Amino acid sequence: MIPRRTIETLSFMAVVVIVTAAFIWLLLPYYGAVLWAVILAILFTPLHRRLLKWLGGRQNLAATISLTVCVCIVVVPVTLILASLAQEAARFYGRISSQELDLAAMLARIRREMPPFILDTLTALNLGNLAEIQARLTSFLLQATQTVAGGAVTFGQNTAELFVSLGIMLYLLFFLFRDGADLTEVLHRGSPLDKRHTSHILSKFSSVVKATIQGNVIIAAMQGAIGGIAFWALGLDGAILWGVLMAVLSLLPAIGAALVWLPATGYLLLSGDYVRGAILLAIGTLVISTVDNLVRPLLVGRGTRLPDYVVLVSTVGGLSLIGMNGFVIGPLIAALFLAVWSLFIDDQSHS
Repeated sequence: MIPRRTIETLSFMAVVVIVTAAFIWLLLPYYGAVLWAVILAILFTPLHRRLLKWLGGRQNLAATISLTVCVCIVVVPVTLILASLAQEAARFYGRISSQELDLAAMLARIRREMPPFILDTLTALNLGNLAEIQARLTSFLLQATQTVAGGAVTFGQNTAELFVSLGIMLYLLFFLFRDGADLTEVLHRGSPLDKRHTSHILSKFSSVVKATIQGNVIIAAMQGAIGGIAFWALGLDGAILWGVLMAVLSLLPAIGAALVWLPATGYLLLSGDYVRGAILLAIGTLVISTVDNLVRPLLVGRGTRLPDYVVLVSTVGGLSLIGMNGFVIGPLIAALFLAVWSLFIDDQSHS
């Protein structure tokens, strides 16, 4: 016969699991708002602690100032960038669909400037048909810009839901600033894991969030900004659109922004525009591609970095399964996976 004490313990644990699962289920419609509130709280906690010290421990005032700083540094710039991106994508889509941007003339110009051996190679690979290449390129550009523009329209149509999510994020962020230390203590006391394991996992969670945002997002923004400014200075169409695309692709290690500036360089060189092509190649090679190696070690300690192959696989998987939030959640899950298995192996070796 099972002791009554055991039944009571198991029943209580079942209630805890069910209630917790139900609460998480309620949060799912706005998990993005909760996720970014936690991320911003982790990133801006050092600032909040300094403010709290300067203000003599006045929690509400320090939390309000920290929240205001977050809005000015993160929310407002992101909103302005998204608005500019939507306008640029719509304009670019209109130019392609109205044939104002003459892809046939561009391809013909490239063909005229190509060396004969390249033309022979393309013909041997069945890539010499300009009409087919133009049709595919037009279809790709139309689909890409329409996706961006359509997403912007949907984004605008869901204004009410957007403001609700933004309100939840900011409201939660205020209390994470104000009560963050108490909540962390509750997590430590309520965790069923060993104290050492809990501390290690929470520390890993915090360090990976900082590494992902500081190491990936800031560097992606820098690479996108440099690339966009370079495109604009060289007189290339859609500078904002390509700059944002470079920033997004920069989240992928190794290849990243080169997927945009390298084809653009190839187009300029193959079309005979050697000066602009050489300038863009120099900027891409010497500036954009070296930002990661030069800046990342300053922003992120090497001890918190994941191997590049793990970052690549987890980022692509996260983006595929979850969407844009996946670029944070993917590496975070990968890091926690490695941390938990590291603890398990360590415990096994000591036992």
